[in-house]
Amino acid sequence: MHYTTLGQTGIQISRICLGTMTWGNQNTESDAHAQMSYALEQGVNFWDTAEMYAVPPSAETYGKTEEYIGSWLATNPSARPNIVLASKLAGPNRKWIRGGAGWSPTAIHSAVEASLQRLKTDYLDLYQLHWPSRPYPHHQNHWAFASATNRAEQIETMHMALSTLAECIKQGKIRHIGLSNDTPWGIHTYLNLAEKFNLPRIVSVQNEYSLLYRMDDNYMNEICTLEGISYLPYSPLAIGILTGKYQNGAIPKGTRVDVMGGTSARLTAIAQEATAEYLTIAQQADITPAQLAIAFTLTRPFVTSTIIGATTLEQLKEDIESIDVILRTETMQAIATVHKQYPQPY
Repeated sequence: MHYTTLGQTGIQISRICLGTMTWGNQNTESDAHAQMSYALEQGVNFWDTAEMYAVPPSAETYGKTEEYIGSWLATNPSARPNIVLASKLAGPNRKWIRGGAGWSPTAIHSAVEASLQRLKTDYLDLYQLHWPSRPYPHHQNHWAFASATNRAEQIETMHMALSTLAECIKQGKIRHIGLSNDTPWGIHTYLNLAEKFNLPRIVSVQNEYSLLYRMDDNYMNEICTLEGISYLPYSPLAIGILTGKYQNGAIPKGTRVDVMGGTSARLTAIAQEATAEYLTIAQQADITPAQLAIAFTLTRPFVTSTIIGATTLEQLKEDIESIDVILRTETMQAIATVHKQYPQPY
């Protein structure tokens, strides 16, 4: 395994991060335990979860993923110091999560404490705001994105969240804070608030990024690089599209799209055309399509650690092995050609 530093924290994390969102829906507790044990054996010390998981989110699966991690930690207590464990705070609009209310000091403290109890740990190494309290251009919102309408109110909410998380840090419940599904303006504002009010600095941002979704190439690259913010791409396989499993209209039983009702806004005709090209590139490079997709994200200079997710141990093994894949010059040139032809497939 290869390692790097999480933001400006000095904490060493694996360049492959174990994603967990299928645990509790597509994966059983025993599946999750097997994945955690295998990942740690392979040197994957960075694990990411969220209070909202499993996905697709529902009242029935809320918190299950954290519970599965907690039951594994309870039986492997000596492993905890060797794991950089991250979770996330859900935002408003989910009625089964604190009544669907937005952020408040009470809600944030309650969420942190509940996650710690489910995870059976005394602290989180990284605690992330799962999505902004304002409109944001991710999860296909970029096609009809509306910017925040009241700047002062947004900044006040962000200041409150940062101040509350600072209290959690002082209490020893979390070590560092990060963002998810956020933008350069969000990062910039949090950094300014931290400097102005002597509050903790955010260390990371977790956004969707893949061969099919490279919006952050142009507007997150600079700020993350220059400000020392770790960029943590999730869904490097574009919910599995880049493996080729959905080509020609196929919806294999038990896959992410099948669980989501047989459809996805990401599964467009253009995305399938682009995927066909990437499948050919992977074949020419003599690697699997999943390894091409994950290895590509790791070539990006602003990427710190790529979050992978698997529903089987075989998939997990294949994904982790991407760390040793070196993409040749001709492969990178072929990827660039396809990207210019299909810059935004969904």
